[in-house]
Amino acid sequence: MRFSKAVVKHRVLILILAVLLMIPSVLGMIATRVNYDMLDYLPEDMDTVKGQNELLEDFGKGAFSLIIVEDMPDKDVAALVEKFEAVDHVETVLWYSTLTDISVPKELLPDALYDEFNTDNATMMAVFFDSATSADITMDAIREIRSIAGKQCFVSGMSALVTDLKDLCEQEEPIYVGLAVLFACLAMLLLLDGWLVPFVFLASIGMMILMNLGSNYFLGEISYITKALSAVLQLAVTMDYSIFLWHSYNEQREKYSDHKDAMAVAIKQTLTSVVGSSITTVAGFAALCFMTFTLGRDLGIVMAKGVILGVIGCVTVLPALILVFDKPLQKTKHRSLIPNMTKFAKGVTKVFPVFLIIFALLITPALYGYNKTNDEVYYDMGECLPKDMEYVIANSKLSDDFNIASTHMILVDSSVPSKSVRNMIDEMEQVDGVKYVLGLESVLGSRVPEEILPESIKEILESDKWELLLINSEYKVASDDVNDQIDSLNTILKKYDETGMLIGEAPCMKDMIETTNRDFQVVNAVSIIAIFIIIAFVEKSFSLPFILISVIELAIFINLGLPHYLGQSLPFIAPICISTIQLGATVDYAILMTTRYKSERIAGNDKRHSVGTALAASIPSIIVSGMGLFAATFGVAVYSDIDIISSMCMLMARGAVVSMLCVIFILPSLLMLCDKLICATTFGMKKKGKLPPKGPNAPKDPTVPNETISQKFEMQV
Repeated sequence: MRFSKAVVKHRVLILILAVLLMIPSVLGMIATRVNYDMLDYLPEDMDTVKGQNELLEDFGKGAFSLIIVEDMPDKDVAALVEKFEAVDHVETVLWYSTLTDISVPKELLPDALYDEFNTDNATMMAVFFDSATSADITMDAIREIRSIAGKQCFVSGMSALVTDLKDLCEQEEPIYVGLAVLFACLAMLLLLDGWLVPFVFLASIGMMILMNLGSNYFLGEISYITKALSAVLQLAVTMDYSIFLWHSYNEQREKYSDHKDAMAVAIKQTLTSVVGSSITTVAGFAALCFMTFTLGRDLGIVMAKGVILGVIGCVTVLPALILVFDKPLQKTKHRSLIPNMTKFAKGVTKVFPVFLIIFALLITPALYGYNKTNDEVYYDMGECLPKDMEYVIANSKLSDDFNIASTHMILVDSSVPSKSVRNMIDEMEQVDGVKYVLGLESVLGSRVPEEILPESIKEILESDKWELLLINSEYKVASDDVNDQIDSLNTILKKYDETGMLIGEAPCMKDMIETTNRDFQVVNAVSIIAIFIIIAFVEKSFSLPFILISVIELAIFINLGLPHYLGQSLPFIAPICISTIQLGATVDYAILMTTRYKSERIAGNDKRHSVGTALAASIPSIIVSGMGLFAATFGVAVYSDIDIISSMCMLMARGAVVSMLCVIFILPSLLMLCDKLICATTFGMKKKGKLPPKGPNAPKDPTVPNETISQKFEMQV
């Protein structure tokens, strides 16, 4: 109460402080770098990551792109190459003319070399940068190259992908937030009891979102997925806490003549209840930190931090705003559209065996679809972009004109004899899908002595420590074919050089596939175990955690199983993140209803009355919470052209509705079925009383219309 009274007393100071904190928050948000390269989140101890670092340190080569120039004579291409070489951070431009130095007669060079770089109407060149794939300076260089060459130039490679992705994200992000705010506001206007209330909520939550985004500055950088989703998720997840404070405050106003005293009590109730309620949500997000693919840690930390800040804002900034705007808030109140749910709840408990049958029938197809969806995810980030993006067009040109779908690089110890390297190249060119291996030995052939090559050419493909080989593949990145090809190439490489490294986009993607498959199992297990323990502690029960988690897991299986039946393929990160987000964000619905059921049974009511009362009392809160999450994410899902953002928001929106339905219909049925088991395995329920007597002295029916959300949360705690 001391804290609550202090908040009420210093409400103006709190608002002034919150507004002042917006300044460093906005500056921190602007200064926080956003990473658009998924491969940056691979563990540092992988050979592919080590190889990329070695390439940058020893060769001075980091990012790599293949560029196609159409309908341009060799003379103009040569002039274009000179312009490319003058671009900041372009380290090397490699094409046929670079290798056909005047000291090497063209007739001595392999015919395949010319065909590798030229077709009837197109010329290909490889560009190496002296900076990392997703560095800002690399993206600036990509933009400059495109501007120099104009419409005849098509740039592929990861750097081109992250450049297009960044430009599209920066264009869409303000609209994401606007849509989330608009639809969440509409939902609250319909489901809450005041016309001005949603705007006060949004002001408070908006401040906490800015603080969360601003404090990301201390993390160094965040991923574009985290930036795009964190504001939307924080808005949706922390909306519940604001709703509880508002209803608790209105209840206390009827008891206290001074609205400041009413708010002090409301803050106390909110702090007690919301802290307990938010633990499950934080645990769900924190489970993402156990991923070795560190994008999970990035998203988990930011979202867990957002929930904690949401709780702080709910008991400080929001009460201050409500007190300042108390008069207009009270004048603009209206009746909520959600009706009394007593009759509906009785109907559900009456036919509960029907929902048990539905539960049993849904398990197999939901689990089958869930497993299939996980098998059908895609890892190629190019598939996230619209078909008219420059990177996607460049990849299509590369495949159509040169039959190249991916490019690998090999680092071979420079001490390996040229004869061995040549034999290795011959073996690698026999691997299925390998179009050509380009290195000093393949350039020279068997007829040209290495000594006649000028140092300028040798430096492109050889250093004191390593020799660099380029492998062009007909197989697409992240496909089963290219992964088998990489295994074969690695086997050959290790035969000739144990220290050799195969690197590039496709090998990194293969590592990412193996890493995230392992992560998926770990994160699921950690999130379920953590929430199981929390539920067991909160409910003081051994059986209830199994029942609650089974309901939420069924909702997750249905949500993630539907893409298989709808013929949709999800980005690889979506199932991992959504399963924990849905578990953490919606298990509160189940806890809310179960806690009320427990209190009714302990009070001596029979199971049908207890379950019906708990359901009737919980439905309004569940609907407001579920529809808030749906509204905040659905608009973004429909609007976004970036499939990874669109898919994850659609899964969150649909997951909110599915979880809501499962908790409303299936959880009460399981409580009816397992009532004896619950009573036997839950502390304090073994000696339950009899049904209380009816008549004038009977206890008040808790399902009457004036039941408040604050009472529900008090029961929960």
